[in-house]
Formats: sequence, C-alpha cells, structure tokens
Amino acid sequence: MNIWDLFVALILGIVEGLTEFAPVSSTGHMIIVDDMLLKSVEILGAPEIANTFKVVIQLGSIMAVVIVFWSRLWSLVGVNVNRGKETIPSDQRLKLTHVIVGLLPAAILGLTFEDFIDKHLFTVEWVLVALVAGSFLMILADWKTKRMKETHYHYEATSLDGVTYKQAFLIGLFQCIALWPGFSRSGATISGGVLMGLKYRAAADFTFIMAVPIMFGASAVSLIKKMDVLTVDVLPFFAVGFISAFLFSWLSIRFFLALISRIKLLPFAIYRIILAIVIGIAYISIR
Repeated sequence: MNIWDLFVALILGIVEGLTEFAPVSSTGHMIIVDDMLLKSVEILGAPEIANTFKVVIQLGSIMAVVIVFWSRLWSLVGVNVNRGKETIPSDQRLKLTHVIVGLLPAAILGLTFEDFIDKHLFTVEWVLVALVAGSFLMILADWKTKRMKETHYHYEATSLDGVTYKQAFLIGLFQCIALWPGFSRSGATISGGVLMGLKYRAAADFTFIMAVPIMFGASAVSLIKKMDVLTVDVLPFFAVGFISAFLFSWLSIRFFLALISRIKLLPFAIYRIILAIVIGIAYISIR
C-alpha cells in the first residue's frame, strides 16, 4: 500500500460522496473514475476486491444520510428523539409504511429483472442514453413547476409530512426508472415527487429517506457475502474511501437540501447532458 493508492481511495470516496445523492448519476461518474483511477491500484487486482470497495464507500454515503436525517428516521417508527420540539401530531407525520409503499415497486421490479439489468444495461452506451433521458425528465418537472406557479397551484405536499400513500407509491414507480444505470435514483424520484405535487424540498427529503433501507440493505448483504476480501492489506484503502465518502456525502446532502428549492433541477439536467457528451466523445476516441 503506497501513498498513490490512498490518494486514489480518497478521490473515489469524494466522487461517490458528491454524486450518490445529487441528481447527476453516480454511475456515470464512477465509469470515468473506474477507467482513470481504480484500475491503477495494484492491490485491487482481483475484481471482487474492487467491487467490495465500491460497496464500502456506498455504505459511507448511507451513513451520512442516517446522520442528517437521524431524528426523522427514528420518528418513522414512532420514536421521538427531540422531545418537546415536535409540532406535528404523530398521526399526521410521515410513517415507515409510507417509505415501504414507496420502496415496493422498485424492489419487486429490481428482483425480477436483476439479471437482465446486470447483463444488458451496465454498458457505457446505455448509461449515456440514461443520462440524457433523465435530464429530460428533470426538465419536465421544472417546466410543470413553472406552469403550476402561473396558475397559482396549491401544492399537495409542502413538507415531508404532507406525503400521502398515493404519492409515495407513484414516486416509487418513478424510482423504478432508476434501475436503468445512469438515470439517477434521486433524479427520478425528486422529479417524480415534483410531478406528483410535492415541493422540491419535500421530494428531496422523501428521496433521501427512501435511500436508507434499500441502499443499506443491498450494501450490507453484498458486504457480508464478501467479508473474506476484507484483509489487513486492503483495510487502509477501504477506510480512506469510506471516511471520504461519508464526509463528502454529508456535505453534499446538506448543501443540496439548502439549494434545491432555489435552483431546482435544470442546472443538474444541463450538467448531465454535458457529462454524457464528454463521456461519449472520450468513449468513441478510445474504441
């Protein structure tokens, strides 16, 4: 293990942290860094070690969501960790059942088509198409918001506690699109939430909370299966990646939540299209 290896772990953790929850597609970015950096680390010569590293840094990102939404996650199961500070009656707050309803469509579809997705959609070409397609969905969400303002539309859900079971399920259907690598789970669900009558912050909050069980569960199962890979030799590399992913996820989530209501989704959509063009040109040039 040398300084370069640890530097690569740091950069990969930063990329994971900055892109996992922003609507820009972490998959598209990881394709770039995989080719540029991950393959240069000699200690990750075995494919299963590199794949386990990606699981570890994703867990770092999930831990950041848990910290940011700590009290809210507890409230889903009826535990109030902010006693005396709650102003919304317990029967009117978002519940765990809302999250489960939102997760069911993607969970069922993901399990059904997992092999097909892994075999056919994890390619540069399909990721590029998904980046652009996701951008158009985000632009559509912004366009509808503009139209709603022009007609003085009253939002059905101005905060997380206003999300209904119907909205949760419909947002879950939008999350199914994100099974297509490169589409972006947060991009699909935030756009879907806005289209279903949620304000941007409410849609973003619901998106991040839904991410915890589905991503933590998938990462934990994958990591348990690969525990034999976590040897003393790779632990420093994994630790640097985990910590950097956690820190930069925490920063990006806080920044994104403070920004989303003001800038909305259009800047991210433009960035995705530019990213697709850059990756496409680079991909064609090396073929």
